Amino acid sequence: MTTNDEQLFLAYVQENPINGQILQLAPLLGVSDWWLTAGALFQTVWNVLEGKEPRAGIRDYDLFYFDEDTSWQAENAVILRAHELFRDLGVDVEVRNEARVHLWYEDHFGVPAAPFFSTTDAVDHFAAKTCCFAVTSDQTGALTTYAPHGYDDLFARKIVPNPVIAPRDVYEAKTKRWSAEWPSLTVLPWPTDAVVDEPALSSATAGGSQR
Repeated sequence: MTTNDEQLFLAYVQENPINGQILQLAPLLGVSDWWLTAGALFQTVWNVLEGKEPRAGIRDYDLFYFDEDTSWQAENAVILRAHELFRDLGVDVEVRNEARVHLWYEDHFGVPAAPFFSTTDAVDHFAAKTCCFAVTSDQTGALTTYAPHGYDDLFARKIVPNPVIAPRDVYEAKTKRWSAEWPSLTVLPWPTDAVVDEPALSSATAGGSQR
């Protein structure tokens, strides 16, 4: 991973004007440890590499943050503020407190999850390594990236599974949709010997560092 790779990644990401607007506005949301992540980033890069309109196929824009107040009421208050902040963008900006994920993950995906200890810890647990990217900005507009697995697979349009929490069927459902939208992708199969943690261990305990 080089500085040039990071610069190229940010250049691609910012070809999608929605990403630039979210990164400009998000500091005003007043939440801690926030990052724009998931398909907003890697799918924009795929679009640029395939010569498509940078916003094509992106269903929503995930903005994660981390707040130790795990009440639904606290998260909902942030979601309502975000709705007002991003209302003129014309897209769905999905804002979620990653400190709450373990409270609903099993009901949604069928496997338990241990609490994450940060937003980047949540990113580490995406179903594919090629999706583990996040970008944040400060009040001056300076950007910081998070790319625990580097950029090579992303630029090569190769999807590599990340069997640390998400079950195989989630990975396969996502990659099936992605391959239909971005035909140049190469999807590596889920490893046959993969065993998802039960309960899933956060990277704090498992030694680790989408959507």
